[in-house]
Amino acid sequence: MSKRTVRYAVLAMLLIAAGVAAQGRILDMVAQKVIGKYQSASCEQLWQQKGEPKSEEEQRVIQFMRNDPQARTAFINQVAAPIVNKMFECGMIP
Repeated sequence: MSKRTVRYAVLAMLLIAAGVAAQGRILDMVAQKVIGKYQSASCEQLWQQKGEPKSEEEQRVIQFMRNDPQARTAFINQVAAPIVNKMFECGMIP
C-alpha cells in the first residue's frame, strides 16, 4: 500500500470515530432531557402526558433508536432506572 492510501484510511477512521463520539454526546443530551422531564414532572402531569401523541422530535428519536440497536441499548441503560423509579412512585407500574 502506498503512504497516500494509508493516510486516507487513517483519516477515514478518524472521521468515523468523531462521528460516533458526536452521536454519543447527542444521545447523552437526549437521555438527560428525558430524565429531567420525568424528575421535574408531577405524577399528575405524567398521567396526563401518557395518553398524548408523541412530538415530531420524539418520533424521530424513536425511529432512530429502532434502526440503531446499540444506540437504543445505550439510551435505555441511561434512562431506565430514573424513569422506572418515578413511574413506581406515581403508581404507574405495580
